[in-house]
Amino acid sequence: MTVEDAITATADRIAALLPAGTDPRTPLPGAEWTVGEAAAHLALAGKLMRDIGAGKIRPYGDGTPGGLAAANSASLAAFPERDPVVLGTVIADQARAFVTDSAGRSPQEQVLTPMGPMDLATLGSYLLTHLLGHGYDIAVAVGRPHMVSRDVVPFTMPFMRLAMPRVVSAAAAGHHACYVVRTGRDRFAVTFADGVPTVSDEPPRRPDCTIGIDPVAFLLLALGRWSAPATMARAKVIVWGRKPWLGPRFPGLFAAP
Repeated sequence: MTVEDAITATADRIAALLPAGTDPRTPLPGAEWTVGEAAAHLALAGKLMRDIGAGKIRPYGDGTPGGLAAANSASLAAFPERDPVVLGTVIADQARAFVTDSAGRSPQEQVLTPMGPMDLATLGSYLLTHLLGHGYDIAVAVGRPHMVSRDVVPFTMPFMRLAMPRVVSAAAAGHHACYVVRTGRDRFAVTFADGVPTVSDEPPRRPDCTIGIDPVAFLLLALGRWSAPATMARAKVIVWGRKPWLGPRFPGLFAAP
């Protein structure tokens, strides 16, 4: 499987959650949006990502959680379509168009996205992450199995690693610590110096805390879909090292956009 395969398969899974008869007014658990609004957002975001992948300049928010939320609200207000079948088709079509339009460009080419500059390969990871997060919400709302799996989560890691320093929360102020995070076969370090994190393949010094977490749990926790206590209760995470008590604090150092 490639990230392109994961993008199209995930978009198809989301479209399958939106058959005729789906009530677009169904609320998303723990969120302000409805199923129809989440699907509309994915349709709009698919067009945005497709345009960026094709080389177009598409300003959207300011890269902060608040700026992205404001841009999302404005775009939804200007786009009244809420028919689940229509939106499901658009989501799947835009995902395929993204893969097609970006195929002829270098994966290392830099693009400007709602989460700041990144290369085209990471943009694909960003799109997949976005689909999985909102697809999970829709699946839970309609009572169907979600599409976040151990097979696709590794393709989200390039974006997740890039995004972490851009979504630091106020709780990280003044923090100093070195973490190693293990998610299945992936391993990376996050080192805080006075509240500023640096993500690297290897820790620059002896880590204070190592976190071993199931890949699916990592993504859902990082995207704010699971809480730290709920993840711990599911026995999906273990911590060890010189300062294991830092492990439960780690998720709160970031604010999901």
